[in-house]
Amino acid sequence: MTKVIRVEHLSKAYHLGDFGTGTISRDLERFWAKMRGKEDPFLKIGEVNDRTTKGESDVVWSLRDINFDIEQGEVTGIIGRNGAGKSTLLKILSRVTSPTTGSVKAKGRIASLLEVGTGFHPELTGRENIYLNGAVLGMRKQEIKQKFDEIVAFSGVERYIDTPVKRYSSGMYVRLAFAVAAHLESEILIVDEVLAVGDWEFQNKCLGKMNEISKNEGRTVLLVSHNMGSILGLCTRCLLLNQGSIELSGDPQLVVQRYYQQGREVKLQQLKSNADIYLKEVFSCDARDQPTTSFSHAEEIGLSMLVGVNHFDPIQNIGIALLTKDKRRVFTVNRSLKEFYTPGEKEVRVKFMIEKELIAPMDYSFLIALNTRTGIVTYDLHEDICPIKVYDNGTDFAFAEGIDYGCIILNDKWKKMN
Repeated sequence: MTKVIRVEHLSKAYHLGDFGTGTISRDLERFWAKMRGKEDPFLKIGEVNDRTTKGESDVVWSLRDINFDIEQGEVTGIIGRNGAGKSTLLKILSRVTSPTTGSVKAKGRIASLLEVGTGFHPELTGRENIYLNGAVLGMRKQEIKQKFDEIVAFSGVERYIDTPVKRYSSGMYVRLAFAVAAHLESEILIVDEVLAVGDWEFQNKCLGKMNEISKNEGRTVLLVSHNMGSILGLCTRCLLLNQGSIELSGDPQLVVQRYYQQGREVKLQQLKSNADIYLKEVFSCDARDQPTTSFSHAEEIGLSMLVGVNHFDPIQNIGIALLTKDKRRVFTVNRSLKEFYTPGEKEVRVKFMIEKELIAPMDYSFLIALNTRTGIVTYDLHEDICPIKVYDNGTDFAFAEGIDYGCIILNDKWKKMN
């Protein structure tokens, strides 16, 4: 396939505080280096854009040695924490700002939706801004006119199309801006997190439109979003940025899983007790028994437990409850220890599994109790243990990620009644 974007050794540095070097001679030296296409001689190498710590330099690298290619018709998601460099990358690709070093080569016209109001003149009406944006993309008036009715219908702001956009709400702004970017004849569409301003219905409409122009029209889409359901449901490829560098690139499912694992350490709970039975070790794990704290809705969730046995009794029991982040119980299960115990053992390892495609995307933790079957005696109890993240892999609720729509997603069955 044809490569429409090529990014090579791209870096972007920002100066904090004063912009000058302190002397006229150094300012001239910096200007001369820029004119020759050379790197700024006064940049301090190595400072990364970590907002959580105070650096020693007045220069931060928002992007550092970025390299990737994008092929025609690809829908590429760009994800990462706040401050990772996502918006800076899109601004460079959109030619809103220039890189400090490296190069970007794009084949075709680029339509961008970076933030509310970008590319719109507040004093002009919606109608005038549509023609203005089309002219910026190099389209003739007749071409814009042919698309005009379609743009207005998609945006849903027909009543206000002859009103200056400075009087629009942020939602109306985004509706019209996306409609213009998606319908005018550009080969590349770049969309930042700005779609989050719109309501659920419009977000779904936008995602459907991006999917349509990619598959049916062969246009290339770059999307920055913190809604992983949208990324997984729409994108064919994903880039994970971390402190200005690409940490992982490839299959969206794998990249999203790595994103959720950033900053979420897998903690093994090492515990000792003199009780008859006690929890010696516990960790969440995947279907291959590998420790992890992030799970797709479409994969099995495992909990591996090592139970220490000082004195075995047939009435001993393992109880497990899944808890939401506000400590509501999703379910409670019990299983007799005698099902797993072999006489003489000092410890028993068991694995509890939650079936795939059941638990709704959300943050959870576990409650684990070792007790008698009747609950009269509790040997060991641990609440709010093994925190996990279940993320959306493109369910029907992907557009509502972060909204509490229940703790399980039913494999529901319906039929028409006569």
